[in-house]
Amino acid sequence: MPRGELEKLQLARTKDVLQRVYANVPLYKRKFDEAGFDPSTFESLDDLVRVPFTVKDDMRSAYPYGMFAAPMRDIVRVHSSSGTTGQITVVGYTRGDIDRWADLMARTYASGGTTPDDVVQVAYGYGLFTGGLGAHYGAERLGALTIPVSGGNTKRQVQILKDFGVTVLACTPSYALLIAETAMEMGIDPRDLPIRVGVFGAEPWSESMRHQIEHAMGIKAIDIYGLSEVMGPGVAAECVHQNGLHVFEDHFLIEIVDPETFERMPDGEYGEVVFTTLTKEGIPIIRYRTRDLSRIIPEPCTCGRTFRRMERIGGRSDDMLIIRGVNVFPSQIEQVLGTIPGVAPHYLVVLSKRGSLDHVQVQVEVAPEFRIDEVRELERLQKRVRAEIESALAVSIEVKLVEPKTIARSEGKAKRVLDLRAEHGGAK
Repeated sequence: MPRGELEKLQLARTKDVLQRVYANVPLYKRKFDEAGFDPSTFESLDDLVRVPFTVKDDMRSAYPYGMFAAPMRDIVRVHSSSGTTGQITVVGYTRGDIDRWADLMARTYASGGTTPDDVVQVAYGYGLFTGGLGAHYGAERLGALTIPVSGGNTKRQVQILKDFGVTVLACTPSYALLIAETAMEMGIDPRDLPIRVGVFGAEPWSESMRHQIEHAMGIKAIDIYGLSEVMGPGVAAECVHQNGLHVFEDHFLIEIVDPETFERMPDGEYGEVVFTTLTKEGIPIIRYRTRDLSRIIPEPCTCGRTFRRMERIGGRSDDMLIIRGVNVFPSQIEQVLGTIPGVAPHYLVVLSKRGSLDHVQVQVEVAPEFRIDEVRELERLQKRVRAEIESALAVSIEVKLVEPKTIARSEGKAKRVLDLRAEHGGAK
């Protein structure tokens, strides 16, 4: 779609959604009134900067149904967050929302090269988490043969990949690595499996992890993006060129804002990703601060799509660690480890206090082929890992090399940080 037509569509849809939430969601009426914003005065997409943000606490305070903009009789499904960081948040979908979600996930698969001839194994978790069902209905809408395995039982996952002729795997990237490891343990080389594409998301991951997955499994690994508050998976996806995620801008407005001043950032500049849904009926959401950090890639994509691209998520503002005054993201460590031969992409950052100072220990697994009994080689590897991580983070650290399979694996989102500073009397 030409950009001019797209922007006309976005403006019409934005006017409509602002009027709907003002009329039907008390929280938005209150926030708009407090900000002095009248939806009837919205004339240009640039007017969006006059609209107040929505944050996760708004959804928590409205638990469970306070954000719904459609009558309850029109809601046909709810999903929720896990609640690991507080009160869970609930999202509701009308029949129309479910149909659009399936279309957008079908578009996601197609962008990454999936066709109706493929066999898709969905290893995202099903249930209240949006990943499994979103990936499932999108694959079916595309016309692909869909296998709803859900997460867990990794040996069975490998067996199904092999026996059912699976060509597309949908799961978190860290779980893809565990599946590859498990296959090797079962005497199956993942590169001999028929799988050719991985559709990975639901957690930040680095370019080096992409290379590790592609090398281990012999596939093309595609990055996808979504979050339950906005819709679930299907908000943005890479095309086969693997150079940024096309935002499906006919359904979602994207902004990048400075996470401290909240000023809108120009294309190309990094900041916090903010989304406004344009077509959701159950829970439209306005200027939602995702906490995810990225930037708009200003250059056009060689695939010819006119939807703008956002760079892969580099971290989250609320996952950012402040260590001795320095901002640190775990993804920086992952990126470094991916460039050092002899270590595996599995690590754990343990933060503690020594006196009043933060102490950082990075536990890193050596690669299975590394001879851990060679003390001199082990010391040389440890020094290199420490030097390269310290260079990347600008923070002194301790590196502890551990044997393969020491770091706990995840069947969903990987846990990379253990912060014990508060237990030791310090502040996080």
